[in-house]
Amino acid sequence: MALDIGILGYRFMGKAHSNALARLPMFFPDAPEINRHTLVGRDEEALAEAADELGFEHTSTEWADVIDEVDAFYNLGPNHVHAEPSIAALEAGTPVFCEKPLAPTLDTAEEMRDAAADADVPAGNAFNYRFVPAIQYAKGLIDDGELGDIRQVRGSYLQDWLVDPEAPWSWRNSKELAGSGALGDLGAHTVDLARFLAGDAAGEIARVSGHLKTFVDERPVEGEEETREVTVDDAYTAQAEYENGATGTFEASRVADGHKNDHTIQIHGTDGSLKFSLERLNELEYKRADGRGYETILVTDGSDPYVEHWWPPGHVLGWEHTFVHENYEFLSAVRDGEEFRPSFEDGYEVQRILNAVERSDESGQWVEP
Repeated sequence: MALDIGILGYRFMGKAHSNALARLPMFFPDAPEINRHTLVGRDEEALAEAADELGFEHTSTEWADVIDEVDAFYNLGPNHVHAEPSIAALEAGTPVFCEKPLAPTLDTAEEMRDAAADADVPAGNAFNYRFVPAIQYAKGLIDDGELGDIRQVRGSYLQDWLVDPEAPWSWRNSKELAGSGALGDLGAHTVDLARFLAGDAAGEIARVSGHLKTFVDERPVEGEEETREVTVDDAYTAQAEYENGATGTFEASRVADGHKNDHTIQIHGTDGSLKFSLERLNELEYKRADGRGYETILVTDGSDPYVEHWWPPGHVLGWEHTFVHENYEFLSAVRDGEEFRPSFEDGYEVQRILNAVERSDESGQWVEP
């Protein structure tokens, strides 16, 4: 029997996930059969156009009318609407897949985590970079002990879409709507990847020291002759200490000129190192214990994670394929009644780190998450 899917949100993430749902039956024949059932939004006219474009049978302007009608509910709206629909769906026994960060605040993330813990259904947080084949390959190397003891973790996520002070204001510039700026929007991805890759080997982050900076205090409102205050950070930096004594350095920026979507992570151990860049998504740089330097592994062989479903070796994958992979895993968990990770618990743990960075910036001190 096909799973009926309901999605709240039809813009950037709505398109990314709808595209993934359309690709699943073609490339993942063992994936659950799905039906793009209902698309949820506020503007009826725009919603109807989006539903036609994205292949949904029905539309609704009330998410509360949808959560009981579908077998899985995707909450892809802005950060401030993550909590209420997700919690209501979980209380109704409907599996939920929610975009990141889990919530604008730690308290709200805790409420969502607790609702997921009380529900006997999968609740997933959309950290799609876990599902890059090269990241999965790196995870295997670390879990197999190929890097030895983890000593250093470095993560950076740089973009430049807000370099221009005349770039228009959006909900992402509002603390009330987004929670934070580059920290939550980009830093959440980096912290989650660091936990995914190094968490089992190095433990959790024990303390952080953080600094947030806003460079443009107000931005013009598109189509209007006024400006609005920017109440979130444009960039952040953080130092971290892990439970095993390893060090971590993290940063993100939405004003780093020349960087479009530059997400990098490095893991250094006693027996080797790894480097990954999202802008070279199919490659993993690996320094073996007996190697003189890094070797570049092209992660496109049929034996590599997920790649057997796609093209011959060397025919590279892209950003959109990460959504196919995570949708495959989430919907398979829904069908089989199994746990999905990254879970709401994982999203909450990320939120604890982000909150600690903010508290450190306010206090000027090292703080524990």
